[in-house]
Amino acid sequence: MFSHIMLGANDIDASKRFYDATLGALGAKEGRLDPYGRVIYMHGGGLLIITKPIDGAEACHANGGTIGFAAASPEQADAWHAAGVAAGGTAIEDAPGVRDGGAMGKLYLAYLRDPAGNKLCALHRMPA
Repeated sequence: MFSHIMLGANDIDASKRFYDATLGALGAKEGRLDPYGRVIYMHGGGLLIITKPIDGAEACHANGGTIGFAAASPEQADAWHAAGVAAGGTAIEDAPGVRDGGAMGKLYLAYLRDPAGNKLCALHRMPA
């Protein structure tokens, strides 16, 4: 459904440290810088790009927006969360754990904000 996700960041170095740590906990390789100063991550068929805004304005996060990353297990979601906090992210919402996802069943969720304020979630679908 998605071709890529691009997030704005004012401090590319801080965002790279954060995403290298959190995406590394999910099995992704370290992001690479392209000739335009963007950081690019490719993993599991997905593409995430971190960039300074092209229009020169300050980057800001979306109110109400969340980007979800698939975790293979609750332990991997916990590792993602711990790596994010250690790399400058902020724990938000409830502590990582199982939630009732209604029609989606039980979900293990962990939430963070990245250094630019973007809301992120690691999600693992629990067996029925």
